[in-house]
Amino acid sequence: MEFILLIILGFSISMLSGFFGIGGGFVLTPILLLLGYSPLEAISTSLLYTIGTSIAGVYAHYKMKNILWKEALIIGLSGVVATQIAFPFVSWLEVNNYSEIAIPFMYLSLLSFLAFKMLSKVSTSRKKSGPPSFIILITIGLIAGFLSTTLGVGGGFIIVPLLITFYSVTSRQAVATSLASVILIVSAGFITYAMNLPKIHYETGLLLIVGAIVGTQLGARATIFVKNESIPRLLGFLYIVTITGLILKMYDQTIIGLVTLICYTLFVNIYLAMHLIRRKVLPSY
Repeated sequence: MEFILLIILGFSISMLSGFFGIGGGFVLTPILLLLGYSPLEAISTSLLYTIGTSIAGVYAHYKMKNILWKEALIIGLSGVVATQIAFPFVSWLEVNNYSEIAIPFMYLSLLSFLAFKMLSKVSTSRKKSGPPSFIILITIGLIAGFLSTTLGVGGGFIIVPLLITFYSVTSRQAVATSLASVILIVSAGFITYAMNLPKIHYETGLLLIVGAIVGTQLGARATIFVKNESIPRLLGFLYIVTITGLILKMYDQTIIGLVTLICYTLFVNIYLAMHLIRRKVLPSY
């Protein structure tokens, strides 16, 4: 029964991955923490899962020609460099028993900032004209790579908002480019964990990926049918829901936090499924 639940969980989160370009670890890591996994277990499992969802998402967006390959490569390679800096930092937190406090606190701080950027009017008024500069892309990659290895996420949850907020790329291009760069970042991060941790939950990660193979494709297809301005709005609310779940966990309300995050994930899944059914991508019964 557990393996069926993991496949369903992998499918549900991967719909968000393909749609938002976040890799999936951004949602999965808090859920694993809420389910009782240690920070290192949650991070390593999320990175493994994110590799699978990102590859599937890139394939879908490649067919739709949404990926900005040069930008993705620059962000991805600079992110790989940052992953090698982050692992010693995470290990230091774990050894000194700071990880249980520091990692959730970092999540809350970042998610609060990103939720504000996605939901405020600033996100539509400060875009620069022209493509992102080389230096800015490297900076985005370094930040994403460090956060990827530190928090067990793909980095897309920071790449997508920055590209949407400050530059003249569409939400679809930001999502697709993020997924392409995330493959390099999470692969480097996961290899680092696999070489240094005594145990990796490969079975859990692979079962989650099985569900993600289909879900990511559907989420990516949904970006065609949803208005561009709706993507950052939905992503901003996802940040808020995740913040709420982590705060509830701090007050020993883990179940309520978990249910809240799962309910929003299901809401977005249903929302995307309705668009896909309306466009006859999914059959209606």
